Amino acid sequence: MSRGQGPTIRRRRLASELRRLRETADFTIDEVAEKLECSASKISRIETGHVGVTPRDARDMLELYGIVGDEREALVQLAREARKPGWWQAYKEVFTGTFVGLEADASSLRAFQALLVPGLLQTEAYARAVIRAMRPDADESDIQRRVAARTARQQLLTDENPPSYWAVIDEAVLHRVVGGAEVMAHQAHRLLTVAQLPHVTIQVVPFGAGAHPGMEGPFLILGFPEQADPDVVYLDSTSGGFFLELPPDVRRYILMFDHLRAAALKPDDSIEVIAAAVERFSG
Repeated sequence: MSRGQGPTIRRRRLASELRRLRETADFTIDEVAEKLECSASKISRIETGHVGVTPRDARDMLELYGIVGDEREALVQLAREARKPGWWQAYKEVFTGTFVGLEADASSLRAFQALLVPGLLQTEAYARAVIRAMRPDADESDIQRRVAARTARQQLLTDENPPSYWAVIDEAVLHRVVGGAEVMAHQAHRLLTVAQLPHVTIQVVPFGAGAHPGMEGPFLILGFPEQADPDVVYLDSTSGGFFLELPPDVRRYILMFDHLRAAALKPDDSIEVIAAAVERFSG
């Protein structure tokens, strides 16, 4: 797929444009809601990309803002394209929010994990052990569904036009036994395999690095190919992740990631540490 052309990024782009056009037309959200006879919360959620916008709603909003002709039709068409289902709709009970859609559209992904192997790099057995531990009340069918969804996400890295993927992990990830020694041996071997892909870089922050910026917690920086789609930071949690989009927040995490890369072992040295983990768990 072409990076940055999926429905989620189109919805985000449309939301940003609708917000800009409303502000240019000097309307408040409440005024728009009153004129279109809907709730202010609906307009707000449309502008933040939390809900989609129908072509009819887009046309009504654009007409109110004085947008006519080809410009209006182009944005209404964008609303149509933003409503097309992505592959992740098959796992809508697993994937909530816009994260997977944005991940699928990203041209670059920069991830840091201190406790776990990043989701895109997990083996099926490792993923199952993690999900079972994090969701002790889940039944086996729910766990299997979540494992299948995570596996489907991983196809992103073998796409014909994959994003660049740079993962920095704490050395603790290679010592925390998840699922047993055999699972860990296979997981470490998968890291070695994926690291051979030309668009993938994996670095390990050694214990000897001491305190580092990543101690605040895991994060993912998503970059997009179009200037109209600024980078965002995703912070995950068991109750649902959230995005940071304000430029100062994004810049802070980009700086944190740069410091983490500097504190980490070089990629070749990181591969040696991962290879040692394979030997350790295989023995």
